Amino acid sequence: MEKEQQSAKEYLSEPQTSRSDAMDKAEAKERETGDDRILRLRRKARALPLLPGVYFMKNAAGKIIYIGKAKALRNRVSSYFTGIERHLPKVASMVRQVQDFETIVTANELEALVLECSQIKHYMPHYNIMLKDDKSYPYVKVTVRDAYPRVLLTRRREDDGSLYFGPYSGRVKEVVSTIQKTFLLPSCSRVFPRDIGKGRPCLNQAIKTCMAPCSGAVTREQYLEAVGEAVSFLEGKQTSLVEDLARRMETAAEELRFEEAARLRDRLGALKRIEQSQKVVDAPTVQRDVIGLHFDDKNAAIVAMTIRNGRLTSTDSFLFDREEFSPSEAGMAAFLKQHYLRRPDIPPEILLSIEPEDAALLEQYLGGRTGRRVHLRVPQRGDARRVLEMAERNARQSLEQRVDKEEKVRRSVAELAVLTGLAEPPRRIEAIDISNTSGSEVVGGIVVFVDGRPSKKDYKRYKIKTVEDQDDYESMREVVWRRFNRYRKGEKGFEELPDLLLLDGGKGQLSAVKEILSELELSLPVFGMVKDDRHRTRGLVGETGEINPRPVTPAFVLLAQIQEEVHRYAIAYHRALRGKKTFSSQLSGVKGIGRQRAAALLTELKTMEAIRAASVEQLAAVPGMTKPAAQAVYEFFHGQLPPETEQGC
Repeated sequence: MEKEQQSAKEYLSEPQTSRSDAMDKAEAKERETGDDRILRLRRKARALPLLPGVYFMKNAAGKIIYIGKAKALRNRVSSYFTGIERHLPKVASMVRQVQDFETIVTANELEALVLECSQIKHYMPHYNIMLKDDKSYPYVKVTVRDAYPRVLLTRRREDDGSLYFGPYSGRVKEVVSTIQKTFLLPSCSRVFPRDIGKGRPCLNQAIKTCMAPCSGAVTREQYLEAVGEAVSFLEGKQTSLVEDLARRMETAAEELRFEEAARLRDRLGALKRIEQSQKVVDAPTVQRDVIGLHFDDKNAAIVAMTIRNGRLTSTDSFLFDREEFSPSEAGMAAFLKQHYLRRPDIPPEILLSIEPEDAALLEQYLGGRTGRRVHLRVPQRGDARRVLEMAERNARQSLEQRVDKEEKVRRSVAELAVLTGLAEPPRRIEAIDISNTSGSEVVGGIVVFVDGRPSKKDYKRYKIKTVEDQDDYESMREVVWRRFNRYRKGEKGFEELPDLLLLDGGKGQLSAVKEILSELELSLPVFGMVKDDRHRTRGLVGETGEINPRPVTPAFVLLAQIQEEVHRYAIAYHRALRGKKTFSSQLSGVKGIGRQRAAALLTELKTMEAIRAASVEQLAAVPGMTKPAAQAVYEFFHGQLPPETEQGC
């Protein structure tokens, strides 16, 4: 798959024409009408072979906006540019943006499906059904390549030889904590074997939630045994793991190894408590996933239930626009391809509400990924149907909760319009806050809410340049000037004005901002967000005075959310700058470390704890560092160089 992805990337990035030819074609495309464009694309599609492959639709900027696979490229691609009036709204919208397309011919349809999946994951095209970014879904990571592997939570899946389980949408922190406590694995930041015997064990050993490898009393074999059991648990092998622990406990007791028997007894008890907390929904030998689908007029919801050894081990929910999921057979196929591209644990049977498009091909694809047959089934009766109906009920509940949330958000924005005297509910709200500590590292932050929800891609942050000491009014003026001056220049990312501008502050901030907007010849509705004596949201202040909505109203809840979010965003930036400054000054006394090297260390290793835990080799690998500088940093934190470094000197 990696070779296919690389070849696809090389093909798509390969210049097909000379630069001058490309410019001539680009100018010609700008001059052509919509009908001319469709005719050109239709002719190009008709020249394609009747062979399987993958096609890449591109917009005017050359960006890939849709990726699909075809049994016969000519027929499939041509269908987009004929009978356009009969297309579904989503397809019609995509076709209106297509300026060109590229194709890759494959040996067969299965190879096309594999390539399509990998390319969708790589390019994440706008018009393909996309599950949430992997960063949003945490994984459980087991660092099996380490001498003393750790069980961790991570949001990035990397090719580092570790085992990854997930992604999950539930409370993964609780899962990781439970595994660490059940199998007595460390949750601290100590690095083993480096830190063995270098300090007293922490409280976790005393309360028997960690075997404390730092004490030196635990052998590496015992530690790896516990890690192996944790991996078996994550793989869904609870039943066999419980049986194995029970057998080993009895053997240890018979051989008078009472301490080991007691350790196994405690672990066995913890595992049984976890098993009891998992709902039994099937026969003890059943391994399957159940994917329930439910529609309403505007939305579609999928609930994916993971059943291992008859127990419901996890439930994930996914929400889509109904239009995005149409037709439902194609939507289900697209969901399955992405869902199982991200999951290493594919069961032998998957129950579904509807049969997906190309079901037999999907079975081949999933079977190829797991090394055994995988059955996709739409059950009509019996226990399998009963379990599927449970997933469908949960999907319906997810939709109902979404509708309730959307209604609350809609009401909150509508009420805010009434409070502020706006003719219509504000679609785009921007809020500004200033953060500093005694006038140092003064920063400003702008958060954006669109249709009542945070739009984090539009957030902006500013390091104050023109204001000395602590002056919130002048700092607010600078942020507003910089933000809206860039709007007047038409800069990308600043081209849209807010329907409502909110300031964290009172009349002083309001007056300062009004003056700046007047200088910029902009007329915007502006209000300050004021707080009570306990630093909680109280209401708004405008030119006519203070507005205090009742705390139970949706508008008040939205205001409090906006004020809390802009404060969090600004103070997070302030703390980051202050942390860099503190770190830089802390290392300023280390021989060979100046501001640039200090910044490089923080950029590469992210945290002080990571720098403290790094080896000399890891420190020396940071761009700009040298071996002597790395040794100086290591000695600064540890008081001496590691033995091998001292011997090398």
